[in-house]
Amino acid sequence: MAPQFNLVGIVVADMARSLAFYRDLGLDIPADADHQPHVEVTLPGGLRLAWDTVDTVRSFDPTWTPPTGSGRVGLAFACADPADVDRTYAALVAAGHEGHKEPWDAFWGQRYAVIHDPDGNPIDLFAPLPTQN
Repeated sequence: MAPQFNLVGIVVADMARSLAFYRDLGLDIPADADHQPHVEVTLPGGLRLAWDTVDTVRSFDPTWTPPTGSGRVGLAFACADPADVDRTYAALVAAGHEGHKEPWDAFWGQRYAVIHDPDGNPIDLFAPLPTQN
């Protein structure tokens, strides 16, 4: 059997702050997870999203250091419609999260925005634009 993609892992500096961001995006993460060294949730469709503290990663990889430069992997969240992209982006920025690129109508036919999670990972918000006839 070929390996199957199953989990996306994020290394975090502050577990509670990171989980608060992802809760603001609508993920159902238990409140008691904020002080755990490893947290994971199963998303619709079975893919899992996990968070590990720096200390947890260093417990099995003592030489691990955070990557430098801009992010090379990002997560994307589908919104209900273009207005929802705008609302979600505005709500996240109002909650104190770092907006990176305000919503715009992308040439590929989607309303798009980019916000950073507390560890600087780019999080895309998108929804299809209405078709023009």
